[in-house]
Amino acid sequence: MSSTFPEHGRTKGTSVEEIGRLQAHAKVAPGEIAVGVIIGRTSEHFDFFVFGISCVLVFPQVLFPFASALDGMLYAFTIFSLAFIARPFGTALFMHFQRRWSRGTKLTIALFLLGSATAGMAFLPPYKDIGTWAIGLLVLFRLLQGIALGGSWDGLPSLLALNTPPQKRGWYAMLGQLSAPIGFLVAGTLFLFLHANLSEVDFIDWGWRYPFFVAFAINVVALFARLRLVVTEEYTVAMEERELEPIGAIEILRTQGYNIFIGAFAALASYALFHLVTIFPLSWIVLQSTQSVNAVLVAEIIGAFACILGMIISGVMADRIGRRTTLGIMAALIAIFALISPWLLGGGKLGQDAFIILGFGGLGLSYGQAAGSVTSNFEMRLRYAGAALTTDFAWLIGAAFAPLVALSLSVRFGLVAVSAYLLSGVICTLLALRVNRALAARE
Repeated sequence: MSSTFPEHGRTKGTSVEEIGRLQAHAKVAPGEIAVGVIIGRTSEHFDFFVFGISCVLVFPQVLFPFASALDGMLYAFTIFSLAFIARPFGTALFMHFQRRWSRGTKLTIALFLLGSATAGMAFLPPYKDIGTWAIGLLVLFRLLQGIALGGSWDGLPSLLALNTPPQKRGWYAMLGQLSAPIGFLVAGTLFLFLHANLSEVDFIDWGWRYPFFVAFAINVVALFARLRLVVTEEYTVAMEERELEPIGAIEILRTQGYNIFIGAFAALASYALFHLVTIFPLSWIVLQSTQSVNAVLVAEIIGAFACILGMIISGVMADRIGRRTTLGIMAALIAIFALISPWLLGGGKLGQDAFIILGFGGLGLSYGQAAGSVTSNFEMRLRYAGAALTTDFAWLIGAAFAPLVALSLSVRFGLVAVSAYLLSGVICTLLALRVNRALAARE
C-alpha cells in the first residue's frame, strides 16, 4: 500500500531516492536562505556603491578633466544609469543560460562577469593617456556590470518568501534587504579610509582603484557562498517543488507584464529614495563645498546604521499590519521627508547631516519591505522570473536616473526639484498599491 506525505501531497512509492528528495525540502531552513540572500546581495550592492561614490570623487577628474565639476558628475551619472538599463537584458540572457545548462553554471558566469567588469575599472587608464577610449571602456564595463547583475538572480528571495512562516514574512523579507546598507557600509568606510589617509594626488592617481580590486575578491567569496546553497540537492528539490522556473522574458512580459509593472511601481518611492540619500547628497555637498568629503562620508556611514535599524523596525511592522500597508505608510512618510528636503539640504552642515541620516532611516523603513511586495500576484511557476524582472524594472524606473535627474534639476531649479522627484515616486507607489488592492479584491 502507499501512503501520503501531507506536507507535499505526493504518494510514497517504492523508491527510497524519491522519499529522500521529498524530505530534502524540509532541510532548507528560511534562516539559511536568508544568509545566502544577504551574502549575495551585499557583494552586488558593494560593486554599485563603489561605482556611485566614484562618480562624484573620481571620474570627473580622471575621465572628464575637460569638463566642469558639475558636468563631469552629470556625465558620470549618465554612465551610472547604463547598468540599470542593461539589467533586464542580462536577466533574459541568463535565464536562457539556466534553461540550457544549469543554475550553478549561470550564477558562476554572472558573478565572474560582474567581478571582472568591476576589477577592469581598477585598471582603467585616465583620459589624459588614451582620450575618449577611457570613457568608452568605462561605458563597456558598466554595461557588463548591469548584464551580470541581471544574470546573478538565483531565486533565493522567491524561495525565502515561500518558505517562511506566514506570521514572519515581513521579518524575513527585511533580512534580504539588509545587504544594501551593509554594502554601503563597506564601500563608504573603504573610501573614507583611503580619502582620509592619502593625499589628493595619490587618491586620484591610484588610491581610488583599490575598492574595485576588493570588489572582485568579495564577488569570489559571494560566489562560493551562494553556490554552496544553490547547487545542493535540498535547494534543487525545494525549487522544483515550488515550480520556480526560469521562464523566458518575452513570454512572461507578454502574459504577466501588468503584474511586473504594478510590482515595480509599488516600490517606486523606496527605489527613488535609494540613490537620493546615498549618492546624490555627496555630489550636491561636494559641489557646494559646505563641508568636507570625509565629513559627508562619516554622516553617510552613520546613516547606514540608521538604515539597518529602520529595516529591523519595518520587519516588525510588516508582520503586524501587513507588508503592503507598511509600504503605503512609508510612502506617506517619504512624502513628508520630500517636503522638508530643501530646507534640510540648504541648512548648512547640521541640516545636510540630518537629511542624510533621516533619509537613510526612512530608506530602511521603506526599502526593507520593497522587494517582492506584490509578487504573490504571480502564479507559482512564474514567480522566479517574475520577481527578477519586477526588481529589474523597479531599479530602472525608480533608481537608475535618480542622481542624474536630482543633481541636474536641483542645480537649475533649486532643491525643490528633489522634493518634486520624490513626490512623483510617492504618487506612483500609492497608485500602484491601490490598483493592486483593487485587482486582488476583484479576484
